[in-house]
Amino acid sequence: MNEYNKKLILEDGSEYYGYSFGAEKDTVCEMVFNTSMAGYQEILSDPSYTYQGVVMSYPLIGNYGITDEDFESRMVALSALIVRDVNDNPSNFRFTRTLPELLYEYDVPGIYGIDTRKLVRNIRDKGSLRGLLTDPSVTAEEGVLRIKNTPVPKDAVARCSCKKKWYLRTTNPKYKVVVIDCGIKTNILKMISKHSCNITVVPYDTSAEEILQLSPDGLFISNGPGDPEDVKPVIETIKGLKGKLPIFGICLGHQLIALSYGAKTYKLKFGHRGGNHPVKDLTTGKIEITSQNHSYAVDKDSVEGTGLKISHINLLDNTVEGLVSEEDKCFSVQYHPESAPGPQDSTYLFDRFIKNMEDYKNA
Repeated sequence: MNEYNKKLILEDGSEYYGYSFGAEKDTVCEMVFNTSMAGYQEILSDPSYTYQGVVMSYPLIGNYGITDEDFESRMVALSALIVRDVNDNPSNFRFTRTLPELLYEYDVPGIYGIDTRKLVRNIRDKGSLRGLLTDPSVTAEEGVLRIKNTPVPKDAVARCSCKKKWYLRTTNPKYKVVVIDCGIKTNILKMISKHSCNITVVPYDTSAEEILQLSPDGLFISNGPGDPEDVKPVIETIKGLKGKLPIFGICLGHQLIALSYGAKTYKLKFGHRGGNHPVKDLTTGKIEITSQNHSYAVDKDSVEGTGLKISHINLLDNTVEGLVSEEDKCFSVQYHPESAPGPQDSTYLFDRFIKNMEDYKNA
């Protein structure tokens, strides 16, 4: 195969020629990179990638196929997948379909055969860039114009949140947890459920009054895509519930908790996406290796005076990775302790949430 049939054009005018796989269509989206060496199916099915094109820095993707049990949601929310080499002949007794078949099924375009090392360096140097996946006949000038004329979507959470409440029940439940779905991953629900919790999952725009009517023992704010300042309904809901019941937030949920207390958020240059980010727990002094996927972070200087304290920091760039209000039994982390994919250093955080609910019930 010598003749390229797909091209990626970035808003800086740079071009990357390659070959098409998955859906045959053009798309404009923000290009981000992930450094994970495995877990591509969990990345594909993570709603936090809504409206993004994911560049995998590890060269070979698709080699163990797609397995029905490993999806993190019922959707493939990303807009494009960019890889060096794609494998459409997996070696895995569990696989039910190939990676190209999955992308085709969910109408997601992909490109392979490009220099992903060069692309990742470009994103690192210049910051996250929007790009156009298109036909090689489209010129760089035409591509940049199409990117500029395509508005940045603001409805990412609305797109991937559930539309009505639903339930996840467990045997011998001890606690009732309400989960605000901003684009939640399946393994988070599994981790909460196995701690003897009955779960009610509600849409992102559910009010504080509606949640209190469900008489929960605790509230969980999920991960999700996009700018946290676009998700004002959840911010208002947290404002109405903080101090009234234990709250735990992950990723976007962490940012929304910060905003509800009066802290500020900002967009990182190229975000954190991978399974090996070192985080320090300031309470214990322990270092955790964490799985991360986010474009925004909490402004460290804005936390002072909000009632929140910084509990965890990122050892690579010193950004805020955790917040806590002991008085309100509210805490949050920027990373993913449910470990799908990723290391399992941080699963203790679910135990902490359970302990807060137990203390709340016995108070």
